[in-house]
Order: sequence, then structure tokens, then C-alpha cells
Amino acid sequence: MFDPVQLRTFVTVAGTLSFTQAARRLGLRQSTVSQHVRKLEEEAGRQFFARDTHSVELTEDGEAMLGFARTILEANERAAGWFAGTRLRGRLRLGASEDFVLTRLPEILEGFRREHPEVDLELTVELSATLHRRLAAGRLDLVLGKRAAGDTHGELVWRDRLVWVAGERFRLDAQRPVPLILYPAPAITRARALEVMEKHARSWRIACTSGSLSGLIAAARAGLGVMAHAEGLLPPGLVRVPSRAGLPELGGVDFVLLHGSRRPAAREAADALAAAILDGSLRS
Repeated sequence: MFDPVQLRTFVTVAGTLSFTQAARRLGLRQSTVSQHVRKLEEEAGRQFFARDTHSVELTEDGEAMLGFARTILEANERAAGWFAGTRLRGRLRLGASEDFVLTRLPEILEGFRREHPEVDLELTVELSATLHRRLAAGRLDLVLGKRAAGDTHGELVWRDRLVWVAGERFRLDAQRPVPLILYPAPAITRARALEVMEKHARSWRIACTSGSLSGLIAAARAGLGVMAHAEGLLPPGLVRVPSRAGLPELGGVDFVLLHGSRRPAAREAADALAAAILDGSLRS
């Protein structure tokens, strides 16, 4: 029998690959998080994480346990919801950046709809900056997206870094302006890419603009140029541009959850979906 508390701690560590971030998210001391994971490993007789001073990675047994843990926790939540006698209802308007289409978000949303069939979930996929404006205007209840550098609003889902990516056969010509593949304004990655180019006095040109991530990926795969993208969400068919190409560093990016004006009809559903997103590892 595995302890659900320990399983939830394990899933959170697996999602963040950081004992420190997991402790912050769970409201626990880091020593408590480590203790939960150690006890779970002892119970299973397996090691779930390969750890050193610089990184935390799931072992093969850890990957297996992650699937089991999610199943057990989901079953516990279903049972608790059934016997609690309360069912969520109403319309929930979720906004999500298109980056998350390539993650576990569809699976998380499917699970949420299965658990709460009486919630009418309305999904809007847009640029993060556009979603932020719609949220402020009261047109969304919950947003999952990026936040600009220096901003502190929102609940951190995970922290990543932006990197330059391109098609596998793309080669940058140092004698010509850097061809950029960009979202349209006011995209956060667009602003960051142009900012670092100007800051480092690099000449550039716009090779492609598309409001669709699939359009940007297609352009990059075709070798039209380079694009800024979260390292943890690297699309298939694209690779990091090597550091020897001399492109300026793009810095970090935060993926966050932001709540809207808290309409009474959507408050509980938004809280439940936010918890499901935080519990799930979007990068796996």
C-alpha cells in the first residue's frame, strides 16, 4: 500500500525535477519532501530519482512509478468526489498558450472532463499576452501561459529557459542578418528575441511570422530561420542551435496559472482544474 501523501509529493517532484520547487508548491519543508520520497522508495524497494548537486532525473523505475502514482491519485480523487456528494457545475473558460498542445495538457483536460462532466469547459488557444488581456477583461476564468520577464503575477507551474531552435539541417550564415521566425506582436517570445538581438547589436530580419505554433514549426523545419522556444517543450523535428553559432542568450521564462475575476459560478471549477494542472507534469 502506497501512501497517497507520499505519492503526491513524488508526482510534484517528478513534475518540477526540483525538490526545492516541489517543497514550495506543496507548502512543505524540503527535508519533508525528501523524507516522503525516501519512504516511498523504501516501500517499493526501488530508486526513483538519480540525483547530484546539479540535477534531478527520473530513473526507469521512477518513470514507471509516475504512471502508477497518477492512476492511484486519480482514483482517490474520484472516490473522494463521489462520496463527498458534491459535483462541480457551470461554465469554465480556460485560456492556454499553444505551446501546451504538445504537452500533457490534452490528457489533463480529458481527465478533468471525465471527473467533472457537468462542467462546460471552453478552451481558448492564443498568444500568452493576448490571453492576459482577455483575462483582465473578464472574458476568461483561468489562463495557462507565459509571463514576461520581471513579472511576478500568477502561480508558477514551472520555470524553463528560452533557447534558439531550428531545423536539423539549418546552418546560420554569420555574414548575413539572422533570419527570425516569430509570433506576431504582442507575443512574449517575439519581444524577447528582438530585445536580445538589439541589445547585442545583431542584425536580423523577419523570415516568417505566424500566429500558429504549427506554422512556426513548419517554417523552422523548412530551414527558413531560427525561433525562440522553451527548452522543455522542444517540438519534434527541431534542435537547439549550438552555442558556437554565437546567438545571444534568451534567458528564462515562467509558465504560470492566472485566475480571473473569480466568477462564483466558475470559482470551484477553476480551482479544481488549476490543481489538476499543478499535479500533472505538462512536460512529460
